[in-house]
Amino acid sequence: MASLDDIVENFNLLGDWEQRYLYLTELGKKLPAMPDELKTGDNRVKGCMSKVWVSACHDEGDASRIRFHGDCDTSTIKGVLAILIELASGRTAEEIEKLDVDEVFERLHLYEHLSPNRHVGVYAIVELMKQQVRGLAKEVA
Repeated sequence: MASLDDIVENFNLLGDWEQRYLYLTELGKKLPAMPDELKTGDNRVKGCMSKVWVSACHDEGDASRIRFHGDCDTSTIKGVLAILIELASGRTAEEIEKLDVDEVFERLHLYEHLSPNRHVGVYAIVELMKQQVRGLAKEVA
C-alpha cells in the first residue's frame, strides 16, 4: 500500500518522460493477473478508449478494507491502472472516496503526457472504483 508521495518520489527519480513512460508500462506488466471471471460487463470501465476492467472486494483479513483487481489491454493505461490500484487497495471506503484524480495527474505530470481522451478514461476508472466501493458498503449495511 503505497502513498502518492511514494509513487511521486519514484517518478521523480526518473529523468524525462520517456523514462517515466517505460516505468509506467513496467508497473502495468507487474499488475497481478485479473481472474477471467471478474472481466464482466459490470466491471468494464465505460468511457475509456482502452478495454479496462476493475473489481473491488473486501480484504479477506479485514472487511473494512478494500482490495482491487484490474486489467487493461493497453500498456500506458494499464500502468496508470496499476498506480490507481496501488493507491486504493488496502484502504477503507472513506479513504478511497477521497482519492483525488486531479492530484494524481498533477503530481505525476500526466496532464502533459496523456491525451484528453485518456484523461476521461482515467476519471472513468476511478469513478467505477468508487461506485464499486459504495456497492460493497451497501452489502455490509
